[in-house]
Amino acid sequence: MQSWRRKSLWLALSASWLLLVLLGGFSLLRLALPPRPRPRAPQGWPRWLDADLLQSFSQSGELPEDAAQPPRAPHGGSCNWGSCFDTSKCRGDGLKVFVYPAAGPISETHRKILASIEGSRFHTLSPAGACLLLLLSLDAQTGECSSMPLQWNRGRNHLVLRLHPAPCPRTFQLGQAMVAEASPTVDSFRAGFDVALPFLPEAHPLRGGAPGQLRQHSPQPGVALLALEEERGGWRTAGTNSSACPWDGRCEQDPGPGQTQRWEMLPNATFCLISGHHPQAASRFLQALQAGCIPVLLSPRWELPFSEVIDWTKAAIVADERLLLQVLAALQEMSPAQVLALRQQTQFLWDAYFSSVEKVIHTTLEVIQDRIFGTSAHPSLLWNSPPGALMALSTFSTRLPQPHPESHSAWGSGRFSALIWVGASGQPPLKLIQAVAGSQHCAQILVLWSNERPLPSRWTETAVPLTVIDGCRKVSDRFFPYSTIRTDAILSLDARSSLSTSEVDFAFVVWQSFPERMVGFLTSSHFWDEAHGGWGYTAKRTNEFSMVLTMAAFYHRYYHTLFTHSLPKALRTLADEAPTCVDVLMNFLVAAVTKLPPIKVPYAKQRQEAASLVPGGPETRPKLQAPDPNCINQIAAAFGHMPLRSSRLRLDPVLFKDPVSVQRKKYRSLEKP
Repeated sequence: MQSWRRKSLWLALSASWLLLVLLGGFSLLRLALPPRPRPRAPQGWPRWLDADLLQSFSQSGELPEDAAQPPRAPHGGSCNWGSCFDTSKCRGDGLKVFVYPAAGPISETHRKILASIEGSRFHTLSPAGACLLLLLSLDAQTGECSSMPLQWNRGRNHLVLRLHPAPCPRTFQLGQAMVAEASPTVDSFRAGFDVALPFLPEAHPLRGGAPGQLRQHSPQPGVALLALEEERGGWRTAGTNSSACPWDGRCEQDPGPGQTQRWEMLPNATFCLISGHHPQAASRFLQALQAGCIPVLLSPRWELPFSEVIDWTKAAIVADERLLLQVLAALQEMSPAQVLALRQQTQFLWDAYFSSVEKVIHTTLEVIQDRIFGTSAHPSLLWNSPPGALMALSTFSTRLPQPHPESHSAWGSGRFSALIWVGASGQPPLKLIQAVAGSQHCAQILVLWSNERPLPSRWTETAVPLTVIDGCRKVSDRFFPYSTIRTDAILSLDARSSLSTSEVDFAFVVWQSFPERMVGFLTSSHFWDEAHGGWGYTAKRTNEFSMVLTMAAFYHRYYHTLFTHSLPKALRTLADEAPTCVDVLMNFLVAAVTKLPPIKVPYAKQRQEAASLVPGGPETRPKLQAPDPNCINQIAAAFGHMPLRSSRLRLDPVLFKDPVSVQRKKYRSLEKP
């Protein structure tokens, strides 16, 4: 009897539990799973099924409604790259840009843009030979508006450049023209056809630009700050654990006047909250990048600059401003490794693409050129990792299959090509040729004959191919990308150089570990001359150096392509007119790409001393003259900054000068007296 009662009780409990699940389970699931979306008219903020659980954050009546969507801009919305741009005009010389002359007064920023284009490899003076015709849309600040050019052709192959989000009223239809506009609205931007630019202030530098302000030890451990933009133009800071709200006036805590910070204090902030309501907020975007402050964009209504090629998920955070408190909580939970990675990427992007007007304009043209090249364009990795797409010419990878010096596939290149420059007073360097040809890593020797004397009828026999190139009269011809060079590594030599085979072998082994840097024997250093207010240069042996002489140095042959096709023509002309400047110019170029100093390897002391002697007696080496200080200052001015880095490092072989048997040493001749 009792067992029957127990069974009845268990059955009643089971039936009650089953009924509870059937009746209440659906309501529980409704809290976790939203219903299947149905076609309906657009609405504002969604009505959360679990709104009761969000009362501690906000009430449903307090949540702002979506603003009315503005009408889509009418300028050629059906245009795309395939239908509105004729790439056949770009065959042959690639992207060539003709700039229409301005019809009226132009601003200082316009002058910087013109200077950037005219000094680039893209510029041409002939509209007939141009692939792209560029029209500067004048600002309302100048009191003038652009008019339709005579060769408009419905805008085909035209680029209209607008520096500000509120340009002059349109005086003509854009038609098939591309638009490169500062902070374009998301609704008017045509992805894959237009180009989104950053909002450039009037004082933005032409070249170089200030470096990023992030330092190795900032932010301090344990300190996490927000920088909140203010309408009056300043910034104020607050902790991520506070409930301070930046714009809507419903802050629970008053940040107080003491937390308002000047621009110089921004590097102490980890996150910069930027409103997306108005395009003018985009001007704060560049400030945050330079400061190493991670931009947190709250519902931006404008397109991020160069979003076609830059992966902004690695440097910025885009969030919904309606979930501000949840965003603050999520920022607080970010790991230090994630914060550091985002901040480092802000510094790379600022330095590579945004620190000067010249970089912004060149990036714009590189984006368009990548569209022309198609599959041969820069991969995303080159755009979003050092040294950046501006320093990685796509013409190098398309014409020559070898990798760039920064790529991992460039490591371990097994052989090198020696380029020996024979100047006006030089003699055939027969002894040097024999020493270089004796290296097990030498693949070929090229003699660049720049002597007015006739070529010798006979040359010394070598175990490697020897090629003589006559007619190289200009010093810049030393760094021309000759098609006969078959290796990644180049050993640049002068007819006056004197090296042993062991020195060459060891220097090449060092270069194999650092293919992106210059490895040399003779060094020099730069310094700031307070007395003259400029840069100075010395070839004296000191504990620091920042340059290696190209009369005996290893480097990647990609730098020949950069030297010829990337450097402004004025700098190459300077090197031709003042040959002693060529070492400085080449070191500037490599340092600008790598942000690293060169590497010094041991060089026989007696040859170092002989290199500085005047001709006479057994030491018949010409005296090495230091460049004029004006040379280094002119190059620094053209670069816009000083890229050289100083170093105290010299790499020596293992057992170098150790008191052990010479037979145990691999590079024995390095220590011969």
